[in-house]
Amino acid sequence: MADPKGFLNHEREIAKTRPVEERVKDWNEVYQPGSLLPIISKQASRCMDCGIPFCHNGCPLGNLIPEWNDYAYREDWTEASERLHATNNFPEFTGRLCPAPCEAACVLGINQPPVTIKNVEVSIIDKAWDNGDVTPQPPERLSGKTVAVIGSGPAGLAAAQQLTRAGHTVAVYERADRIGGLLRYGIPEFKMEKRHINRRIEQMRAEGTKFRTEVEIGRDLDAKKLRKRYDAVVIAAGSTTSRDLPVPGRELNGIHFAMEYLPLANKVQEGDLTVAPISAEGKHVVVIGGGDTGADCVGTAHRQGAASVTQLEIMGKPGEERNANQPWPTFPMLYKVTSAHEEGGERVYSVSTTHFEGDEDGNVQYLHLTEVEFKDGRPEPKPGTERKIPAQLVTLAMGFTGTDQENGLVEQFGLELDPRGNVARDGDFATNVPGVFVAGDAGRGQSLIVWAIAEGRSAAKGVDRFLTGVSALPAPIKPTDRALTV
Repeated sequence: MADPKGFLNHEREIAKTRPVEERVKDWNEVYQPGSLLPIISKQASRCMDCGIPFCHNGCPLGNLIPEWNDYAYREDWTEASERLHATNNFPEFTGRLCPAPCEAACVLGINQPPVTIKNVEVSIIDKAWDNGDVTPQPPERLSGKTVAVIGSGPAGLAAAQQLTRAGHTVAVYERADRIGGLLRYGIPEFKMEKRHINRRIEQMRAEGTKFRTEVEIGRDLDAKKLRKRYDAVVIAAGSTTSRDLPVPGRELNGIHFAMEYLPLANKVQEGDLTVAPISAEGKHVVVIGGGDTGADCVGTAHRQGAASVTQLEIMGKPGEERNANQPWPTFPMLYKVTSAHEEGGERVYSVSTTHFEGDEDGNVQYLHLTEVEFKDGRPEPKPGTERKIPAQLVTLAMGFTGTDQENGLVEQFGLELDPRGNVARDGDFATNVPGVFVAGDAGRGQSLIVWAIAEGRSAAKGVDRFLTGVSALPAPIKPTDRALTV
């Protein structure tokens, strides 16, 4: 513990964002470049080195947070990076995208603002890249075993990197035209610039991982043939079936799933398109769903020049303090203002869409809603609260219901599903099909990026043990783990 009084001497400071009027005109990350490093040493000193570091348990990866906080305080970036990478393959992803359940579990957070763990993490890894501390780690020898990984999101990439470093020959199959999964096409550029993905892919290629894009297992390549070709398979295809809204008028033009809308904006930034085919420019936009994906739609609509943006949420407005039923160190549901919300728009809580209204050409023009109150856990309309709002573009960001069951992958493998529609697995992340494993949202259901990486690392251990009989790879979690998060 470098500074026993750090948490007494320094207030919490977080990364500074660029002015709203500046950042909505571009797609660069919202944070001011270089604003973190001058304050990180002081912020890291706020870590109390408590006897029981609950932040370890709050983080599914079991990140060694007090250790790399101490190194960051001392500005020993090489050692800080080593401790960070000991548990996390891609800290530049989690440091930008994770909602930081570790901070919710921080002991200092019992009665003070918690340590800025997420900001310290991203500062360490960015400094490590700048200093050349992130280098390929190819295996010393090859095992002679081959593994196919289906999906190149955070779970698939983590599993692939771990298995490659264990000496197996790994090929990652991705149905999109670029590697990255939802990191590539689901996360807007202003939250994470794609250069962070690109340099990790280059590191993995140098280590020996192979990548196959525009190959969808189940459609382009039969799953049974894939299984015969490889000694083991890891399914990390995500939870990609979007939850729909079956109300009158759903068929109108201009109503899209968030994952139809967001990837097109990212393709413009990749240079594939000049203008997004689905654009908010000049339109009244309504985003249905109050989570992170909904916020991504809000920020994207701002940058496309929307006339107005309204975000709807069926649940009530969360409080700014923990509820009694969400005590420390659990991950509480709190009112959160993201960078996208800072940029404008209206957020409406406790409402439900009743139907859509269109024009004579079949284009959506209005969304009809009603206020709701929950009775016995179910939303009930409040009489007399019906109204309509302008809506020329509607994005459905209400979450996902399971892995894709229409492309043939589940059927061709002969996979069993759990009651929630996810691929069932045992304690080693193995499915009912010998040699086939599952990691990430495909087996867990929709979850956080930090859980995806943890599952990828843990599934890699199961695969390694299956192939060799023993494994020295770390396994941070089991499929049933919930840690301190909800």
